[in-house]
Amino acid sequence: MNDINNEQNEDWEIERQEWLDALVSVIEERDGAHAQDLISRLELEASRRGVTHTQATLNTPYKNTVSVVEQPAYPGNIEIERRLEELLRWNAVAMVLQAYDSGSEVGGHIATYLSASTMMEVGFNHFFRGRSEEYGGDHVHFQAHTAPGIYARAFLEGRLNSNQLKNFRRELADGGGLPSYPHPRRLPWFWNMPTASMGLSTPSAIYQARFAKYLESRGLKEKNGGKVWAFIGDGESDEPEVLGTINIAARERLDNLVLIINCNLQRLDGPVRGNGKIIQELERTFRGADWHVIKVIWGGGWDALLDRDHEGILQDRMEQAVDGDYQMYTVSPGDAVREHWVEDTPALKELMKTLSDEEIRSIKRGGHDHQKIYAAYTHAQAVVGKPCVILVKTVKGEGLGQAAGRNTVHQKKYLTPDERTELAERLNIPLEAAEIRRAEFYKPAKTSIEIQ
Repeated sequence: MNDINNEQNEDWEIERQEWLDALVSVIEERDGAHAQDLISRLELEASRRGVTHTQATLNTPYKNTVSVVEQPAYPGNIEIERRLEELLRWNAVAMVLQAYDSGSEVGGHIATYLSASTMMEVGFNHFFRGRSEEYGGDHVHFQAHTAPGIYARAFLEGRLNSNQLKNFRRELADGGGLPSYPHPRRLPWFWNMPTASMGLSTPSAIYQARFAKYLESRGLKEKNGGKVWAFIGDGESDEPEVLGTINIAARERLDNLVLIINCNLQRLDGPVRGNGKIIQELERTFRGADWHVIKVIWGGGWDALLDRDHEGILQDRMEQAVDGDYQMYTVSPGDAVREHWVEDTPALKELMKTLSDEEIRSIKRGGHDHQKIYAAYTHAQAVVGKPCVILVKTVKGEGLGQAAGRNTVHQKKYLTPDERTELAERLNIPLEAAEIRRAEFYKPAKTSIEIQ
């Protein structure tokens, strides 16, 4: 291409557009399957004639897999669900703070559940189903560090009391307590699957899904449904046991398995891929192993901008930015984000004019958007013949104010009195000032909309 003169470039632009128009025509007049068949045949013919790809072909663009057009209507009341999440977030954080304040300083993990709460709550409210006469029942493997959020949910449901929550990580305290992580040996009436051993949650989920298929194939279990849902973190994917077992799931065609990777771009000691893109890397790995891959990257606040991005300049910038850039944006003011984001691209600067600095700063990642998560889960349930992985982009410590997205947030187990007050205000928790400073739990009345 570098050797083509300007006149030839103009001719090539016209010819290339004709090819693109032809592809669009196939999609519109026939369907995506015919377009995919055409692309595959073109790739095969190019290979036969010695034309090799210079770029990886296992990646799709850095955007949501499920388009806005394909996005189903949300069946729930998002406002009520958001309110419930506020209560869960507060009680999950309060649990860790009370454990720290007790003098033992055992603490716990605050930031992980705050990044994962929406994807977990959409699952609880609309997808995870228990066993019944008609349905085999789902098995959910929760990301270990999100345990405080699961306990907080059980508290609102009346399955746990405030004394048990107060004794988080102190199982031998008066009145009993709660273990740090999910494990049926520590809390057999609450947890079904252990998920805290480094790297073992994914192979455990794979083998559970495989065993369910084994039982069905031999008539030992009815073919009445039942998914295995497994949540892990992006940093956890570096454990050799995780990616070392995914070929088994594809080979066994485990379409009863959905793996959800919480891509908050941070591990316990810093960025997962500061100078790379962990979502794109994992997509290549899983697509190469013949998994169905769904990406949830951008929240609905980006939809209008992407729809106006006719020249692809916004998408190009999204592809160019690395995870370290996105982490910097999380902790930077809106004007600084705008300046770095648009760089020296006038067209991109013009496109971004429709957003204020505050809107740019606060625009959500896909993992904090109920509708985007719901669309991905719905899409995953329809996959047949192969396992599915959903790569969900989030912010670690979402809602923690200045601490959100910082490299130190994973280790954060204590909030100052001012930070507690700010968090309570942000989450609309109607406690007295002294109660907030003590990080007391909050549960609405039984007659409230949230509890009903």
